[in-house]
Amino acid sequence: MSDAVACSCLCGAVTFSLMPPLRPVIACHCGTCRKTSGHFWAATAVARDRLIVTNDAGLSWYNSSDTARRGFCDQCGSSLFYDPHGEDRIAVSAGAIDGTTGLALQSHVFIAEKGDYYDPGGDVPCHDHFSGREQDA
Repeated sequence: MSDAVACSCLCGAVTFSLMPPLRPVIACHCGTCRKTSGHFWAATAVARDRLIVTNDAGLSWYNSSDTARRGFCDQCGSSLFYDPHGEDRIAVSAGAIDGTTGLALQSHVFIAEKGDYYDPGGDVPCHDHFSGREQDA
């Protein structure tokens, strides 16, 4: 991916572009991600200066912890961003990407907190925490 990647919420009240490189997708199974997404949250990440918001009419932020806030569309409810304080990257919902992503699932994190109704299965590595190494790709 060398060109801007177009992204949006369900209703179009939030649109943005990502300038590669993008991190491979990480699926987070922590309780907070499960509550904000309704299941687990799958996200890529990009350097902050490579996120270009083109329409923020519906963009709202929620301080979900002392260490991060989450961006979502206040009109359709789409979960869009995980914004950790003091980091130079922002996580972006892989589902917000319009069209083909060209990305792959790299790992599952906080797997010990996953819902009891599913098993991630497959050959993707599972971790009980997020070490930071997952984001280096």
